[in-house]
Amino acid sequence: TYYLSITHKIHKQVTHVEEDEDGPHFEPIVPLPDKVDVKTGEEEEEEMFCNRAKLFRFDAETKEWKERGIGLVKILKHNTSGKVRLLMRREQVLKVCVNHYIMPDMLLKTNAGSDKSWVWNAVNYADEEPRPEQLAIRFKTKVEALLFKTKFEEAQKITPHKLVDTGRTAHLIQKAEEMKENTRPSCSYKIKLTQHHSKFRLST
Repeated sequence: TYYLSITHKIHKQVTHVEEDEDGPHFEPIVPLPDKVDVKTGEEEEEEMFCNRAKLFRFDAETKEWKERGIGLVKILKHNTSGKVRLLMRREQVLKVCVNHYIMPDMLLKTNAGSDKSWVWNAVNYADEEPRPEQLAIRFKTKVEALLFKTKFEEAQKITPHKLVDTGRTAHLIQKAEEMKENTRPSCSYKIKLTQHHSKFRLST
């Protein structure tokens, strides 16, 4: 009798749980939105290079290198126009920290003799307004840095000669050249974390 009583109690508990699980179903008060495909602007581009790196820009006022971000740097070729650009977004937040066309006259230089880092000048379209900047990028290994240089120079060779150029662009490039001349190439890194609210502005 004792065991039968225990068995009966267990059966009642299991039945009660099953009834709770089969209880009324309530719909959420706020309907969930449909899935939205987010476009990155890279849908019509071929990826020539992609690797994790750290980006810096030279601050002409303080004469210091400042960190722009860590993330995947990409060399992308547009399938229709043939234009090639350099794009990099910060990890996690995915804010654009560099976005510019790769031009035939750009020159990659070793940074302070390092075999893992390159320096060059470009008109950067990562922010609200394009501006000339001296940029530096550092990779984890020598192999990654060499591959970046190889793909960068390959992009220069296949870049169309008749790219859209305006007087404003020429003026910005001239400023970049002047900044390059006034900068000592032997400067060492002095990293300061800064925040930039960047937007993708360069059209493909």
